[in-house]
Amino acid sequence: MWAHAEIAVRHDFEYVLWMCVLSYALVMSIYERKSNVPRDFYVQPDASDPVLPDEVVLRLARLHMPDVRAVTSVDESGGEARTYTIDDTLILKTQRPQQLRPRTSLEKEAFFLNHLAAAVPDLSVPRILGHGREWATGSMMNGALDGVLIEYTLMTRMPGIAMRHAKLDEGARRAVLVKLGAVLRRIHSLPVAPFIASGLLHGDQSFVDTQIRFGNYFNDLADDIRREQLPWRLPLTPEQVGAKAIESVPRSDERAALHSNPYLEHVFVHPESGAYAGLIDFGDAYISHPAFDMRRWNRPADREALLRGYTSEQPVSDTFLATWRAVMILGDVVTITYYPERAAEAEQDLLALLEQL
Repeated sequence: MWAHAEIAVRHDFEYVLWMCVLSYALVMSIYERKSNVPRDFYVQPDASDPVLPDEVVLRLARLHMPDVRAVTSVDESGGEARTYTIDDTLILKTQRPQQLRPRTSLEKEAFFLNHLAAAVPDLSVPRILGHGREWATGSMMNGALDGVLIEYTLMTRMPGIAMRHAKLDEGARRAVLVKLGAVLRRIHSLPVAPFIASGLLHGDQSFVDTQIRFGNYFNDLADDIRREQLPWRLPLTPEQVGAKAIESVPRSDERAALHSNPYLEHVFVHPESGAYAGLIDFGDAYISHPAFDMRRWNRPADREALLRGYTSEQPVSDTFLATWRAVMILGDVVTITYYPERAAEAEQDLLALLEQL
C-alpha cells in the first residue's frame, strides 16, 4: 500500500514539475513578445556607417564599367543599403554595415535580378552589372575604412520616380496596379527550385510553415495592440480574427519566390505620363505563398486592380483566392493597428471579408 502511495506521489510530483516547466516556457514566450524582442537582428549594430567618398564609389564601379565619370547623388533614405547614383544612369548600392541582417542581402538581390534577366528578359527591373566584396585599403578616407569589407552591387537605374511620390489620379493608379499585378504573376510563375537551390532565400517550405507565418503576424499585431493600448472597436478580438483567417486557408503546396514588398516605395512610374515604369529592390525576397506579395495592397479598389492584372493571362484557383482573402484580412488588421487615419475604412472592409469566410 505504502509502495503504491509512494509511486502515486512521485508521479504527481513529476506531473507538477512538468507543468511548471511548460508554464515557465509559456510565460517566457509571452515575455519575449511583450518585450518587443525583434524578429530581425542586426549582426554588427555598432559598426561605423561612413558615406563613401566619390573616388571610392567610382573605383568600385570602374571594376565593371571603366568609363563611369561622376557620382551625381547619394540616397540617404536610412534603409539597409545606401545608393550612389553614377552619371544619372547607374546605381552603386552598398550594404550599410550596422544594418546588416540575415534576411536582407545584396547577394540575394543580385541573384534574383540575374535570374529574372535570364528567364524574363523583357521585365522592367534593374540589370546587374556587377556585384562583389572589396576590402577597404588604407588610402580610402585616410585609413578610416581600414579592415572594412565593402559589399556592393552595380546596377542600372530604374527610370521614373517611386509611386509614393507621384501624383496619380484614380485611373492612372488603377492602370499601374493592373500592370504590377501582371508583373508579379510572371515572377511568381517562375519555377521556385533555382531560388531554393541558391541557398539565399529563406521562407516557407511547407503548408505548415505558411500557417505559422500567418499566426506569427497575427500574434505580433495582437501584442502591439495591447502593449500600446491601441483602439480596437471590432466585436472579435485580434486573436479571433486571426484564428478565423487561418482556419479559412486551404491546404496548398503553392510556393513562389516573392519580392516581399512591391509597394509604393518600390514601384516606379514615369512622372510625366503616370505609366508603370518598373519594380526595384529585391533584397528582402523570400519564398512563400504568392498572395503574401499582395498584402500591403488591401484597399478594395487597389486589390481589385492588382488581382485583375494578376489574372489577366490566366485565372487563379479557388485555393489561391481563399489564401489571398486571408492575406487581405491580415492587411486590414495591419492598417487598423498602425494607420489610424485609415482605420475606419479598414474596419468596414475587414467585417465584409470576414462575412465571406
